[in-house]
Amino acid sequence: MLQKLKKSGVISKLFWYLDPKIRRVLGSVSSKLLHRYLYRVVYRRKLNLNPPELFTEKLIWLMQNYNNPILVRCTDKYEVRGFVEEKVGSHILNELYHVYDRVEDIDFEALPDQFVLKCTHGCGCNIIVSDKSSFDQNQAIESLTKWMNTDYSKSMGESHYSKIKPRIICERFIGSDEHDFATDYKLWCFNGEPKFLIVNTDREKNLTFTYRDLDWNILDFASDYYPQVLNQDKPSCLDEMVSYARSLSQGIPYVRVDFYDFNGRVVFGELTFTPAGGVPPYVSYEGDKVIGKLLELNEL
Repeated sequence: MLQKLKKSGVISKLFWYLDPKIRRVLGSVSSKLLHRYLYRVVYRRKLNLNPPELFTEKLIWLMQNYNNPILVRCTDKYEVRGFVEEKVGSHILNELYHVYDRVEDIDFEALPDQFVLKCTHGCGCNIIVSDKSSFDQNQAIESLTKWMNTDYSKSMGESHYSKIKPRIICERFIGSDEHDFATDYKLWCFNGEPKFLIVNTDREKNLTFTYRDLDWNILDFASDYYPQVLNQDKPSCLDEMVSYARSLSQGIPYVRVDFYDFNGRVVFGELTFTPAGGVPPYVSYEGDKVIGKLLELNEL
């Protein structure tokens, strides 16, 4: 009977229905229990924090023990703009149209034909509008209302999210002619030093994760779940991105600094301290071991 259920997909569907509820319950009881649950679900292995050796283990150790207030300020998609301006300058910030405290404050008619709406206190709470004439405003309002009433610290055990004021920012759309999303360059920085990057392309259809070193060579860190693009042009502004990432990551054991290349101009994306809630599925086990050696916890 169990084999029949598995073949029919009933078990899988039941799990994905229950999983968000399990995470909310565990997140309300103990973030440490939630971390262990998520680690087992994503990697099919036990979480080891005594001592942590893999990158993902060290990342979760940081989530449980590193309480620098900079995590709250720089995870907030509005407040981080002030941090970037202080460290690097406002010239790499995307153009900001509006900041809203409530969904009801958004005047959609006054917005340009292209724009991006982002909730400041969560992950993946973005509405990309490349053509307002085909934009579903009612669906956007429904999504934004749900997101504004969600505490993201409970779903992945990222406690710093609970301290961020929920707001919505509206920024300039910086997609390309071919895609609704510009190519995303994510620089992984350890103790103030960029070590490598992930290049994300084709986000709206077939998201790719390509690992490269700072000389643009392919790194074999990717899991089998996401495709890579081996033949990519190196952006002319990569050295500039590396320099900015170095300035923005000083004094921080680990942070991912994201940029876009907008017609040759570097545009800041975000700072991420806990990618994928500490359990990124796009890192292979071998990559996890190699990257783990870059993250030093001794001083902490």
